[in-house]
Amino acid sequence: MFNFKQYDFRHYNIFLIIVVTITGVLGANFVKLASGEELGPSAFKKQLIGFFLGLLFAIIISLIDYHFICKFVIFYYILGVLMAAATKFSPIGTDLTTGSWRWIKLPGINLQPSELCKIILILTLAVFFTKYEEYMDKFRIFLLGALLMILPTAFILVQSDLSSSIVMMFIFAMMIFAAGLSYKIIGALLGVGIPAFIVVFWYVQQPYQKLLDFYQQGRILGFLDPEKYSDIMYQQNYSYQAIASGTLLGKLFNDTASTTRVYRHADVTESDFIFAVIGEEVGFLGSCAIIILLGIIITICLVTAKKAADRLGMLIAIGIGSMLIFQVFCNIGVATRMLPNTGLPLPFISAGLSSLMSCMIAVGILLNIRLQSSRSRTGGFSMI
Repeated sequence: MFNFKQYDFRHYNIFLIIVVTITGVLGANFVKLASGEELGPSAFKKQLIGFFLGLLFAIIISLIDYHFICKFVIFYYILGVLMAAATKFSPIGTDLTTGSWRWIKLPGINLQPSELCKIILILTLAVFFTKYEEYMDKFRIFLLGALLMILPTAFILVQSDLSSSIVMMFIFAMMIFAAGLSYKIIGALLGVGIPAFIVVFWYVQQPYQKLLDFYQQGRILGFLDPEKYSDIMYQQNYSYQAIASGTLLGKLFNDTASTTRVYRHADVTESDFIFAVIGEEVGFLGSCAIIILLGIIITICLVTAKKAADRLGMLIAIGIGSMLIFQVFCNIGVATRMLPNTGLPLPFISAGLSSLMSCMIAVGILLNIRLQSSRSRTGGFSMI
């Protein structure tokens, strides 16, 4: 469990902890600004306490051998599926008045299982693709891996959480590619998948479509024709205007009242549209600084994958990097009106303790991967 003799503490990535801390503290301040003068102080305190508890948790996890952690993936996987199902099909599920059943009630907190399911899926797929490394040219391995992804994803999808479902699919795609799936299988999948995507994308725009909820279809139609569907696009329109109004340096230190900010007209600015707050308050330069900080964290994921002592560590780091890069891209893309509206938080910055805890667990595992140095890159792990 605590395999200190095999750890090379010269590789303990203090720089990652520093970058994550800077990003998290800045995020707490943006959450405070987004929450307004009345709720801001309490939101700031909650976010900051959650972050530092998460950081402590990450440091503890960093000292636990990730091979030991991965020995229990079957338990994690079953628990993750049950929690995802519980949001919709049990008395402890709740919609928090949003209409989307994405949370379960626990003593003192409301937990969003989809956030933990992302980490669980990464660990599960890493173990699976490591165990069957020699069979990555077999189509059945793709099917079995897809089944592992589909089961929790399906329960997340029925919560009306399409965005998190897409994250799960993206993680699976990146990890199976990194695991060495045969190019013949990839070519066949692309040959079928691209035309199928075009057909489905056309179908969901039709008034008789049955795949998406009404509001989900509206977001796609609004993205394709924002002038016609301006009532649907109001959040993204205000977000876009807020970012533009921040110009180069932002409004944080000028004399205008914070109550007159453009982002006040948008909803969920403490989470899904936190980048609108960033853009208006600290401007283009501040926004670039935030993107650079997030880019550094993602780069560390990729470097960790490259330097991992074995295949298992490499795949876990790739999965974590895939999760982060997709959520960063989508959150900023939605806020800048480059993508249809989705409900994805900005990692380490958006309000939401479930998302924050998921990110901090990922940081802890990344730190431990870099501590490992005594296993071969191609082996060194058994599910037994």
